[in-house]
Amino acid sequence: MKLILKHSFSGFTLDLSLEAGAGITALFGRSGAGKSTIISAVAGLLQPDEGFLEVDGITLMDTKRGIHTAPHKRRFGTVFQDARLFPHLNVAQNLDFGTRYAPQAANVPRGDVIDLLGLSPLLERAPNTLSGGEKQRVALGRALLSAPRMLLMDEPLASLDGARKQEILPYLEHLRDGPLGLPILYVSHAVDEITRLADTLVLLKNGRIAAQGPLRDVMADPAAVPLLGVREAGAVIEATVISHADDGLSQLEISAGTLDLPGVQAPVGTRVRLRVMAQDVMLSRERPSGISALNVLPVTVQNIRQGDGPGAAIALTAGDDTLLARVTSRAVTALDLREGAQIYAILKATTVAPSSIGR
Repeated sequence: MKLILKHSFSGFTLDLSLEAGAGITALFGRSGAGKSTIISAVAGLLQPDEGFLEVDGITLMDTKRGIHTAPHKRRFGTVFQDARLFPHLNVAQNLDFGTRYAPQAANVPRGDVIDLLGLSPLLERAPNTLSGGEKQRVALGRALLSAPRMLLMDEPLASLDGARKQEILPYLEHLRDGPLGLPILYVSHAVDEITRLADTLVLLKNGRIAAQGPLRDVMADPAAVPLLGVREAGAVIEATVISHADDGLSQLEISAGTLDLPGVQAPVGTRVRLRVMAQDVMLSRERPSGISALNVLPVTVQNIRQGDGPGAAIALTAGDDTLLARVTSRAVTALDLREGAQIYAILKATTVAPSSIGR
């Protein structure tokens, strides 16, 4: 997808250009940054002052040439914060409603979608008997059965509590990695969601793109800390599960060594994605001993960015990965931290929550 937008309304100007490929492209920003406005423009619910939209080589919007394809002809599957199921239809009938909008030549196997989203036990249920997570899975299934060019997901988990959110996240991971291969534009204000799901991250500020690129690169960039929030910033790295111990800890291999972490449910050999919070990474000039923290990694200082307050964000090269640490400016001076310094990163096992471990 190639998107160019410029639109002004109520004193707010949206001005951006982005390209989204396969996988999940996440739009993140504070309230009022323009996330939902972008979704509305892509869906065709908003006609911008200036705009261009191309998906799969097909131009769906070009204001210079007067092209504005009607929303129902764009073939986008949309999932909102509210599942918007038809209350008078059961789950099977809600799913079948999606097939009405699929092109005749389309072939989206109904059974595959039902299996992908674990909907078989729900088919005869009425929407008012479903949990919030179940409703969203049905809404997603209905969107997939319309054989869309791409999926638009606007805060799909915002109305769910923590337990229901954890229930549906694995299904979204399977969709991202599965055979359908649909590009997905995903709007969220929750960092935990985008770090679990996104392949590409676009950070928005006041209607403009402040940063964009592969998720791992953007999350590990010290310059992105103010955009994400100092308490939400942290790197995303990949690891392989190599063992599970009887005490509840699992050992995972990363490019810089191994980590011992609790709450890892994946089988041995599985590749997982870890979100390591910047505020949970401690630094030491020498390899520490006699401490309770189990994870000590040799790292190299890559970049130091001083914040507006007393803190600093530090990018650390750890093997082939980049970690992010947030420490005080006083600690930077005391440890004589500078680019290229060989130091150690210390991470307590319990600081990586199970909700921060994804596929």
